[in-house]
Amino acid sequence: MRSETNLLPLIVEPEQLAEHLDDPQLLIIDVPLKAESYKTGHVPGAIFLDHRRLMLGQGDVPNDVPGDEALSELFSSLGLTRDTHVVAYDDEGGGWAGRLLWTLELIGHTRYSYLNGGIHAWRADDQPESTEASQPKPSDYQAEILNPGVMIERDELVERLSDKGFAIWDARAPQEYRGEKGQNKHLGHIPGAVNMEWTEAMDPERNLRIRDYAELVTTLEAQGLTPDMEVVTHCQSHHRSGFTWLVGKALGFEKIRGYAGSWQEWGNRDDTPIEK
Repeated sequence: MRSETNLLPLIVEPEQLAEHLDDPQLLIIDVPLKAESYKTGHVPGAIFLDHRRLMLGQGDVPNDVPGDEALSELFSSLGLTRDTHVVAYDDEGGGWAGRLLWTLELIGHTRYSYLNGGIHAWRADDQPESTEASQPKPSDYQAEILNPGVMIERDELVERLSDKGFAIWDARAPQEYRGEKGQNKHLGHIPGAVNMEWTEAMDPERNLRIRDYAELVTTLEAQGLTPDMEVVTHCQSHHRSGFTWLVGKALGFEKIRGYAGSWQEWGNRDDTPIEK
């Protein structure tokens, strides 16, 4: 449940954020796919985050969640405090911003928002931009997984596949879902998973903002995904599904979880069930 004292709503529009740029409680984080995007222009006061820091970066599942020490180091370097309200955005419609907000939820930091449409919507609305890099004021943030329910591990996922009221949203491209494309040892999808590519939840006519909510709910319901269900979302690395997790939250899916291992883990093992 989101705190009543949150400075801004979960999904914030450019004009709303523009009114709060001077608020000392606000920490605006630009987590672009391409680092040049930040240099070209960013929301005034926004600090740059290299999206690779949101992942473990080593081992068989490099896209998994970093350990507590790495997360503490990451959020301290960004200047996060318990009172900070984070606004995240990116240059691609919400993938890395979603992964960042999912990570915050994981460590129990629920004061956060997503700038709807990211830098594209900000620019299209003629909001002010800066090309000057903002330096964070480092803090001492001790991060730990306080909300493990927002994630799911492979073992639990295997056990839950046939549960009633449990569903999987595969946010990859249809070709990946069908097993026609991919770099993994095994191709295909998790049995019973439904496929709606992450970009399908964006509105290209409105600068990649989240699509009309009623329309999205109808589309998801047609796929068998309803807000009362427990829904797990994944992609190849829990980057694209960072956005679909966020969309689920915005639509009122209270039991939406992310599978950080995603297909990188599932598709490279010999003991995980796969459908084509």
